[in-house]
Amino acid sequence: MGIFEEAPQAPVIDAPDRPGYYLGLSNEAYHSGPGISKSQLDLVNRSPALLQWSKNAPEDDENKSALNVGDAVHALLLEPDRFRDEFAIGPKDAPRNTNAGKEKWAEFESKLDGQVVLTAEEGRKIELIYGSVMAHPHARWLIEAKGDPEASIYWTDPETGLLCRCRLDKLLTDYGWILDVKTTADMSKFKWSVRDYRYDVQDAFYSEGYTQHFGERPQGFLFLVVSTSIECGCYPVRLFELTPDSKQEGYQAMRNDMAVVAECQRTGEWPGIETLSMPTRAR
Repeated sequence: MGIFEEAPQAPVIDAPDRPGYYLGLSNEAYHSGPGISKSQLDLVNRSPALLQWSKNAPEDDENKSALNVGDAVHALLLEPDRFRDEFAIGPKDAPRNTNAGKEKWAEFESKLDGQVVLTAEEGRKIELIYGSVMAHPHARWLIEAKGDPEASIYWTDPETGLLCRCRLDKLLTDYGWILDVKTTADMSKFKWSVRDYRYDVQDAFYSEGYTQHFGERPQGFLFLVVSTSIECGCYPVRLFELTPDSKQEGYQAMRNDMAVVAECQRTGEWPGIETLSMPTRAR
């Protein structure tokens, strides 16, 4: 598709503040810069005041680097260079309560440079999950197909005038498909995750960003879902696409949230009281 030919290839260091298609933008730059994101819409959907709270609440830096298996799987699948740079698998058969184990860990840790440490068992699990994805013929094709991992799109919403941003797991540039990788503890319950985490809104928001930048709708939005729990000896892998009705519901919810943000910015008022309904007591 010719619309991708002018995409910048040089890494972007600073957070963008204007519409565009950006490659090589770091997570830190993306999350620290301006623009409404889908995660911010989730906060506004619960309570507009939470958006202001999220920008000002202090963060616990000691727990920000805690192991995230989903992030490790994501990196290994889509950004293998980042996986090698940011994660390190610890020594095998090296219990820390033995002298031999302590020596192995000391040697291993002396070579670290800020990487997140995976135990040998965690590393083995992630490698098995990776192998499970690559055993699925369509999933493997999506992973290996030409595309831009971690591409960021910034656009001005035509209805509200707000600067918006989204970060695509992968854009298959020859086909106009958006691929989003998700991990789940239970594949049979992923449909509830779609509801709880508003993945329908994500579909709508990312597709809107694509449309506003490239001038045409994406050809598809696919969820590549990987289970972190074993079923019948393997880690299940599935590909999902939302129904047209679900996509429309997600789009309407997205538009409602955008209208709330625009109104709050206009008035300077960010309501913070949420209505809580008590669950029915068991009798």
